[in-house]
Amino acid sequence: MINIPSTIKISTRALRVNKMRSALTMLGIIIGVGAVIAMLAVGTGASEKITQQISSIGSNLIIILPGSTTSGGLRMGMGSQPTLTRDDADAILKECSAVQEVAPVLNGAAQVVYSNQNWSTGVYGTTPSMLTIRDWPLATGRSFTEQDIRNATKVAILGQTVVDNLFGNIDPLGQVIRIKKVPFTVIGFLERKGQSPQGQDQDDTIYIPVTTAQKKIFGTTFPGMVRTIMVKAKSTEDLAIAEKQINDLLRQRHHIGPKQDNDFTVRNLTQIMQVAEQSTKVMTLLLGAIASVSLLVGGIGIMNIMLVSVTERTREIGIRMAVGAKTWDIRLQFIIEALTLSLIGGLAGILTGITGSKLISALAGWSTIVSILSILVAFGFSGLVGIFFGFYPAYKASLLNPIDALRYE
Repeated sequence: MINIPSTIKISTRALRVNKMRSALTMLGIIIGVGAVIAMLAVGTGASEKITQQISSIGSNLIIILPGSTTSGGLRMGMGSQPTLTRDDADAILKECSAVQEVAPVLNGAAQVVYSNQNWSTGVYGTTPSMLTIRDWPLATGRSFTEQDIRNATKVAILGQTVVDNLFGNIDPLGQVIRIKKVPFTVIGFLERKGQSPQGQDQDDTIYIPVTTAQKKIFGTTFPGMVRTIMVKAKSTEDLAIAEKQINDLLRQRHHIGPKQDNDFTVRNLTQIMQVAEQSTKVMTLLLGAIASVSLLVGGIGIMNIMLVSVTERTREIGIRMAVGAKTWDIRLQFIIEALTLSLIGGLAGILTGITGSKLISALAGWSTIVSILSILVAFGFSGLVGIFFGFYPAYKASLLNPIDALRYE
């Protein structure tokens, strides 16, 4: 019967005798585990940041863009032909059962002036539904109403960046700003959103009624024209249905034949989010796999040191066998030594990985997230490395002939 407590005692004593060798052997595992945790933290943090940025645009979101046109044999780009109207937006809301909210948008850049301050920003003519579609609450004030839309009222809702640059510490509510020399009353400002997935500042924006944008700021090529239509589906499951309903309805409204191309484009942003998430998952796995190589190198280091240890302790092994130690006693002794080195190195590696992740965040400014799963995987893998690479030296030691071992010099 194997005396496990006695074997553990012998193994730990052997490691304490060669402290420097044991420390250097563990170094490979420490670096490997730390690298795996830090790289997975970088990948997970990047994935989370991309998800947050895409989610900040809005949930269950569909964007309808105007189509392309051909002029003089040249095919123009998407959006070169103004084909969408407010009537299209109203029809989508009324006739597409999978759609919850619709907001037409007529936007452009404009210089905005308040007192002696001025700022160039994006101005979006839209409807009150836009804030629901974008999941964007007001910090204070009110949104514009349907009456504001009907009367083309000169009111504006500001993003935080515009507020900061025009007003500083002044309360913007009720103040009058000028957009292209047209006076607008500020009726509210929005919560801070941050950057979009393209790196644009979403808070650098002004919302005004769509009719006001059409009649007093940007004008239109034909009555009711808008640049885009934002649509919010009732649920994630309804996105595909909503997309099909919108395509069918707009083809019918625009009198597009069966063999003709659409003069509009429907984009489902949830698909874009899924592609981005999949890309970051692949990147995380790739980083983890690269870091895992250092764990394998650490395991090979353990095996080399254990093989040297077997050679140095040949006489000790012979004495143990001579006094009755069994084959599995010898094997277990060396496996425990290798496993102990791996597990202690794994624990030190966890601390190294967490510290490294924080340093990466502080020095490089990257978002890092250390997950419990990555810690468990790295620590468990380090234990497996110890068993795997410790087995061969243990197996080799257990095959020694006691007489030859005792005679070894």
